Amino acid sequence: MFTKKVSFIYNNFGVFLSFLFIFLCFLISIFSYLFIPDSSEYSNQMHLGIHSKSPGFKVNIISVPVKNDHNQSLINLFFFGDKSPDQEILINEYRLVEDGIEYEEFEKISEKKIIPYDLFPSDLSGYQIENKFINERKFIFGTDSFGRDVFGRVMLGTRVSLFIGFIAVLISLLIGVTIGLVSGYYGGFIDDVSMMVINMFWSIPTLLLVIAISLALGKGFWQVYVAVGLTMWVEVARVVRGQVISEKNKDYITASKVLGFSDFRILFKHIIPNIIGPILIISSANFASAILIESGLSFLGIGTQPPMPSWGSMIKDNYQYIILGKAYLAIIPGTAIMLLVTSFMFLGNNLGDFFVKNK
Repeated sequence: MFTKKVSFIYNNFGVFLSFLFIFLCFLISIFSYLFIPDSSEYSNQMHLGIHSKSPGFKVNIISVPVKNDHNQSLINLFFFGDKSPDQEILINEYRLVEDGIEYEEFEKISEKKIIPYDLFPSDLSGYQIENKFINERKFIFGTDSFGRDVFGRVMLGTRVSLFIGFIAVLISLLIGVTIGLVSGYYGGFIDDVSMMVINMFWSIPTLLLVIAISLALGKGFWQVYVAVGLTMWVEVARVVRGQVISEKNKDYITASKVLGFSDFRILFKHIIPNIIGPILIISSANFASAILIESGLSFLGIGTQPPMPSWGSMIKDNYQYIILGKAYLAIIPGTAIMLLVTSFMFLGNNLGDFFVKNK
């Protein structure tokens, strides 16, 4: 039994490897705020004094509590970050004095300031305040031109890419599968009209159609989701239509009609389960396409809007640094796009062999 399982995994290594990376990205997108240093909303704390620092840069930070007017729940904090984050002060050195914490601001040598203890919880001693509110932060991927943590924003960018892929594929499946089933199963005039509509959409370049729909719906997060989904159903409809045409004249469909089964039951109980493989394959390809389209739209400035982190907008903000010695600011989000898109494409390409081997 164990040997069979090992052999099964080995024969389908490409599928499992792609699925494992996608699942890892899915976990990162959900639990981002558990491990990113900047827990503010969108990881958007700006420190212009440390802009464009190299990966691995470290600095000491004093976090001064601020009054929270948002009354966020723990669940909201967990998934969306702190809407009223502590004020962060970058320091070179500090010491505890009678009135508070005396510190020297980062890169401002000999300029001493004091933060009074009154700004911190009254039940904490000076040393407890030191342990809780003063820490060294490491910027794993460095900082961008606004002094924001690149690592945190790349991790949160995973959410945008995965969710836009999921919503876009869901919309394309709802529209494409419905039209493809009806067109392929009934044929005749319905098929002619459906193919005319499909060919009209097919003749328009995808990116231009997405841009047109995005401009019509307006800039924003959900508008991009809808725009991408409304342009991807054509491929699904064509694939489903072709599969239904090849299946509807088979003996099991003829037997179902003789037994008096309704068209609805035949379509959803018999045909769809037998064409699920091609649907999953085209969905994987569409998932990768949706990520690329969203990144392209964000790069052009009509996709996900700041301050929400998006890999495409991160490349847009930092591509000029490629020739200024800070190429990692654009390469890191670009590599993230490449890895995730490659995983979905690799998964889609290998799903065909997977279904053939295990049919």
